[in-house]
Amino acid sequence: MVLSPLIWQRVWREHLPGRSRAERLGCLNLPEDDRPRLWLHCASVGEVLAARPLIRELRLKYSDHAVVVSTMTATGAERVAALMDDVAEVEAAAPLSHVFLALDFPGAARRFIERLAPRMAIFFETELWPNLLHACARRRVPVAVVNGRLSPRAFHGYRRVSWLMAQSLAHVDWLAAKSEADAERFRELGMPAERISVVGSMKFDIAVDDGSRRMGRELHAAIGHRPVWVAGSTHGGEDELVLQAHRQVRDRFADALLVLVPRHPQRFDEVAELCEASGLATVRRSRGRVPSARAEVYLGDTIGELQALYGTADVAFVGGSLVPVGGHNLLEPAVMGIPVVTGPALDNFLDVAEVLRDAGALVEVADGDELAERLIALLEDKEQCLRLSEAGLAVIETHRGALTATLLGLETIYSPR
Repeated sequence: MVLSPLIWQRVWREHLPGRSRAERLGCLNLPEDDRPRLWLHCASVGEVLAARPLIRELRLKYSDHAVVVSTMTATGAERVAALMDDVAEVEAAAPLSHVFLALDFPGAARRFIERLAPRMAIFFETELWPNLLHACARRRVPVAVVNGRLSPRAFHGYRRVSWLMAQSLAHVDWLAAKSEADAERFRELGMPAERISVVGSMKFDIAVDDGSRRMGRELHAAIGHRPVWVAGSTHGGEDELVLQAHRQVRDRFADALLVLVPRHPQRFDEVAELCEASGLATVRRSRGRVPSARAEVYLGDTIGELQALYGTADVAFVGGSLVPVGGHNLLEPAVMGIPVVTGPALDNFLDVAEVLRDAGALVEVADGDELAERLIALLEDKEQCLRLSEAGLAVIETHRGALTATLLGLETIYSPR
């Protein structure tokens, strides 16, 4: 088989030292363990974080199993590693391990499933890989898609290969959709209606670990009494808008600090250079330093600390929304009690945005100039910030429950013998 250079470039980049790239061809090196395996696939960091409550509950509920989480990306793998101590206080909890997902070629997919030999396969959100699903069906592995979503853009893309999607979805035994709109899109692609349940978004079951809360409080105290806003999960073309907005914020608040957290680690150095070129005094989190009173930008160039960094803020902007990316998890700052600001590009989080919007817990801006205006207004109005933070926390508490419904649904397709 001849693999395209583009695919091999992705495999080469998304790699961790000490791990064989042969994993991408299904050649897995799994821990010696006779326990039956449950397999959960998450694409990258965002999905692993969103699936964290599910991973925890699977380890507790199926304590005589082993839980294996696969990811496409190296940063996702690092987040899985960070979760391994999540239930350390429970001696009987199932062990957690990580593998990189095999490329979706027939031989690699077949080898991956044969060596992993899962008792149940769980795909998170929109991770639908035809050859892997077919390999599961050949081995009679029950398959679930949980927190299932299809943005309008993804739906239109899948419709171009609707015949392939119908074949793939035929191998899914149960699908837990985030909303009725998502369920309808899956039905239009060929998913049998009787196998779909609308359970809500598991993102509302978000939890914050004690370590992140503690780190956020410590950083907040170390930064001192100055206006702080976080721009989290930013992308190329967006950082420039954020830095320009920060200059305008500093025109009003001379001691304001921006905590800037790019989405992708491979951009950390690039964004650091951008900050320096903008003339803003920048301190990098990876250097182990806390920003002094002279620092204007604190660059969050570390992995897995976004939640804690949100905890330092008076206001948070969630990136991927001023550029056509589709947004990122609006609930990550909300669960920390931080007012949430977003741009207009929210294709990936329309359901969450709608709920927050209806509850008066979301500030939406059209561009970088409006971002600066709204940030200044919020930093001047502590009562409004308090109303937004309380509304966000109330939304999360009201809409919890998808996790429980998902666990019950999984029982319908898999009963341990």
